[in-house]
Parts: sequence; C-alpha cells; structure tokens
Amino acid sequence: MRWALVKVCLAVTVMVVVAFAIPLALVVKETARDRAFANAERQVSAIGPALAITTDRRELQRAVATTQAGAQGRIAVHVPASGDRAGGTGARRRGPLRVGHARAPREEVARARQRGRTVTVPGGFALLGPTAVAGGKVAVVEVFVPDAEVTNGVATSWFVLAGVGVALIVGSVAVADRLGTRMVRPARRLADAAHDLGEGRLGVRVPEEGPTELRSAATAFNSMADQVVQLLANERELAADLSHRLRTPLTVLRLNAASLGEGDAAEQTRQAVAQLEGEVDAIIRTARDQKSQQQGAAPGTACDAAEVVRERMAFWSALAEDEGREARVAGADRPLRVPVARAELAAAVDALLGNVFRHTPEGTAFSVDLYSAGPASEAVIVLVSDAGPGIPDPGAALRRGHGDGGPGSTGLGLDIVRRVAESTGGDVRLGRSVLGGTEVRVWLALGERPGGRGGRVSHRLRRRGARLVRPRPGARGKREA
Repeated sequence: MRWALVKVCLAVTVMVVVAFAIPLALVVKETARDRAFANAERQVSAIGPALAITTDRRELQRAVATTQAGAQGRIAVHVPASGDRAGGTGARRRGPLRVGHARAPREEVARARQRGRTVTVPGGFALLGPTAVAGGKVAVVEVFVPDAEVTNGVATSWFVLAGVGVALIVGSVAVADRLGTRMVRPARRLADAAHDLGEGRLGVRVPEEGPTELRSAATAFNSMADQVVQLLANERELAADLSHRLRTPLTVLRLNAASLGEGDAAEQTRQAVAQLEGEVDAIIRTARDQKSQQQGAAPGTACDAAEVVRERMAFWSALAEDEGREARVAGADRPLRVPVARAELAAAVDALLGNVFRHTPEGTAFSVDLYSAGPASEAVIVLVSDAGPGIPDPGAALRRGHGDGGPGSTGLGLDIVRRVAESTGGDVRLGRSVLGGTEVRVWLALGERPGGRGGRVSHRLRRRGARLVRPRPGARGKREA
C-alpha cells in the first residue's frame, strides 16, 4: 500500500511537472530570442538619424562606433549608389557604400530594402532593417546577433526549472511516503496483533489510531479479542465444573475398588481409579490456571518417550492378554527425550492404545514402535499399528469431535494426540499399516517450539517420510532410515 501510494504520487507529479515545465521552457527560449532581436532593432533605430542627415563614410563610421553593437563590430551600413555630392569633398559618389563588417549576402540586403528581414549567417543571425536616406534612397542597416545572445540565460532558466521540477517530485514522494507510513503502520500493527492472538497471546490489543477505516478495524479486533478471552474463560470454568462433577462417581469407584480384596485385577482397578482421580484434579487445576492459555508444554518440560511407552504398554498388556491380543513393542529399550510433559505424552499413548481396544475386534494384534528420524535425530516417531479393519475416513478421524459415534467414543482421542504432536512442531498421520489395519504415525519434533524452527524441522521430516522404511512384522527394534 505504501509503495503503491508513492508510485501514484510520483506519476501524478511527473505528469504535472512535464505539462508545465516543457511549455515554460519553450516560452523562456522564445523570450530570450525576442529580447535579443528587440535589442538589435534598437541598434538599427540608433543609426537612422545619422543616415537621414549624411551618407559620408567617416560620419557614418563615427555614428556606428557610438552604438554598443557598433563598438563590438556587429553593425554594417549598406548605402545604395547615388549621384549626389557626398560631404564637402566636391566629388561625386556613384557606387554603393558599405560601412562596417557585413555578414549578410548581397541579395538578402537587396531584398531587405523592400521589407526588413532576418537571415541566418555563420555564428548567428543578421537583422536587416531598411532606413530612408537623403535623395529618397533606402539604406539597409545590418545588425549581427550572435547565437550566444539569442540563447542568453536560457540554459540557466532551464536548469532552474529542472531543479524546481526535481524538488517537486522529491517533495511529493516524501509526502506520499509519510502518508503511506501513517496508513501502513496501523495496518501492520493490526496484522502483528492478529498473528500474536493466533499464537495464544490473548492480552494483545491494537491502538485505535490512524485513518477512520483502520480505527474501525482496530476497534473490531479489540472487541473480538475481548470476546475470545471471555469465551476461553467460560470454557475453562465449564471444564472445571464438569471435572468437579466426576469426583462423586470416582469416590464411589474408589470405595468399591477398595472392597475388591487382593489380586492383579483388583490392584489394576485401584491404579486406574487413582490415575483417573489424578487426571481429573489436573484438569481442574489447568482449567483454573490463567497460564493454561499458552499452547504446548512449559519451557524446559520434557520426558523420556521410551519410559512412557514401556509404562503404558505394561498397563495395557493385562487387558491385551485377557482379550487374546498379540502386543509388540520395539525401540523402547533406549532413552529418547522429547519436549513434551510426561502426563501429556502418556495421555496421547493411552488415547492411541484405547482406540485399538475400542475399535478393533478381540484377538486383533497391535504393535508400538518408537524410533528417531532424520540425519541428526531431529524427531522421535511413535508408530502404533494394528491388524484391524482400518479407518474409512482418516481426514475426518483427525478432526475434533469426528469419532465414529460408537459407544464410548467422543471423537477427541486423535485430537489429543494431534495437539501433543503440534505442540512440538510435529504432526500426526494416518495410513495403512503393515499388519493390514490402521497405522498412526506421531511425529514429535526435537527442534524449537512453535514459532521457532520446529515447523521447519517437521517440514523436512515430512519430506523425508517417504524414504522411511516401515518395520517388518516380528522385527524388534530394527529400523532403517
């Protein structure tokens, strides 16, 4: 917008300068020419009285020398032949008389006796003015006008005009730039504020200044930001209230679990109830914490992905054994640090494994593979595969709330996984696994947080994703990249 405004003002100013400067320059040139020839005509008129009195050479030479042009050798007098006496010498002059240095051709001088004219001569112009002399004859006074006198002051005037034109152009560009800055700066602030709001900085506001349209846009943006903050606050309170309502049935479950006695099933039930109580408490604390507005884990939060995978697989292995499922883990035998909170990664793994148990028949095999990717281990990949029927619409499965609608399905499981992956700059992909069912590939980038280099790391990994070789069934911990 700023450059467009500058270009418009530049074009308009240039056209105005050209429209006025060129005619004015021509007028200056013509004025200088007219001034030079008017001065020459005055020199002709100065010789006229002398010619009316005498045609004597010495008298005429004295009269020519008294003029400015004559002193510079630029006047010549052409007197026609006459039989009258000239002066007091007593001799009769029959031939024509010429006084001074003549430059005009004789035929032009002869034509000038009928009517004055201007002819071009080497180095300038010759003004030929007819003047009556004694005896009814007509003499011609020739005044030489050099080119320098015709163009005297023209170059200086043109230079001044050019300077004024350039100054006008520069001034218009400067004014347009200032006006453009006044218009662009509020627009840029509005765009930066929208970007900051999109990244989760909910306290950003825009000063309501600038043109009327931009002030209206700033007012609308600030109102929208206030509404977003209010809606998020209401959502957090609602989440806290709903989570608080779960405490009563959880208390009943905990009391019932305490009466189950001893045994692996009873212990696992008590552990599950305790974990569920902890998750509910965490939801309540997070929902009421204003800092939860920021996306992703807090700076410096990290965990060992291999340890989390081993722990969650140990939890789900008992249920897998009861349902006759073959479960396999690979790549979890060495530490792999990821920039995700332990609770968030555990929730994501539970969501993936819960989908396997919920959406595949009993006896369906599944595997969890964990390995690093990239030439410098730029990401950790969690790969969950099963031998089930697969997902008919992978795109809808990744959208929040688009579950299959079956019993116990909220459609939020894969959304939880996606948010955990995107908090690191990674992503989630669905596809067909080597076991014949669904494959969920979670990319956890190890670069900077969103807004830094994490997005570029994820982009490079996705481009190399086609070159990653999936693990063969039955192979433990062997991956090729």
